[in-house]
Amino acid sequence: MSQRVRTRPEGSGRALSEAYDTALLDLDGVVYAGGNAIAYAVESLATARGGGMHLAYVTNNALRTPDAVAEHLTELGIPTGASDVITSAQAVARLIAEQVPAGGRVLVIGGEGLRVALRERGLEPVESADDDPVAVVQGYGGPDLRWSRFAEAGYAIARGVPWYASNTDLTIPGARGIAPGNGAAVEVVRIATGAEPQVAGKPLPPMHRETILRTGAERPLVVGDRLDTDIEGAFNGEVDSLLVLTGVTDGPQLLAAPPQHRPTYVDADLRGLLTGQPEVMEADGGFRCGGWTAKAGAVGLELDGEGEALDGLRALCAAAWTAAGDGVCELDGGKALARLGL
Repeated sequence: MSQRVRTRPEGSGRALSEAYDTALLDLDGVVYAGGNAIAYAVESLATARGGGMHLAYVTNNALRTPDAVAEHLTELGIPTGASDVITSAQAVARLIAEQVPAGGRVLVIGGEGLRVALRERGLEPVESADDDPVAVVQGYGGPDLRWSRFAEAGYAIARGVPWYASNTDLTIPGARGIAPGNGAAVEVVRIATGAEPQVAGKPLPPMHRETILRTGAERPLVVGDRLDTDIEGAFNGEVDSLLVLTGVTDGPQLLAAPPQHRPTYVDADLRGLLTGQPEVMEADGGFRCGGWTAKAGAVGLELDGEGEALDGLRALCAAAWTAAGDGVCELDGGKALARLGL
């Protein structure tokens, strides 16, 4: 697709697993949450893979290594090799290696995933600002990351050492809810130093480049739950996307999405890979999808009909995005969404 103002979700007469050669799947909020598989994920991915679709797992979480992620997925019933996992740690390690001397020391503020990725690029992870690092890299270090690590980053950055971040996701979904992510930790260092990091992860180009280099995908479909990382990353990479509603994005956020956050397709969960997507058509001054029609009224979004709630949401998106154009929809959609139970 080209970067254009999307005014409705698109339809597909073929199952998405047949229309695209590779699914670039986010993990947290898409495949699992809090370490446990999300409903229908295991079965849906097995069916897609059995039909010939290549599955690649693309995560902004830089804590775990590809080996650890692959082992976890395999334990969940999703057979996966380390080469099928692409992390923001790998993307940021490549970015650093392109800008610093070979074999350079890099101060790591994060977990083992960063250290493994740096070594893969011939760089040496170190723990102190006094180890003469040529770069500082910051990635998600888990809930037990010590405050003193942020201080160590601050010392090095104040000495003029360039700063890199694996990603800037403010939150991360877990079994108990939404927790602070690496972006929140990056803000701590940013406030303390006044510096700005170079960022590699979704939605920025270094992550998309890393993914395509490692997968060789020719017709990729980005599958994610976040508008500001997964969907925007697909927009920046000029590839199609599927938003699943199993993670952080809800109906109101989707209706209010600006163009770069509007997915090609929307579905409840990963079963959406296995089916075609219903077409959203113009009708009676508004839009129709399945048994629902929606239009933009004077002060709000109007919805009428019955049937699958997702069809109503798709019709509402068309009405909202058309009304917003290249901006953000300001029409109240609360009553319409309530009728859909979303």
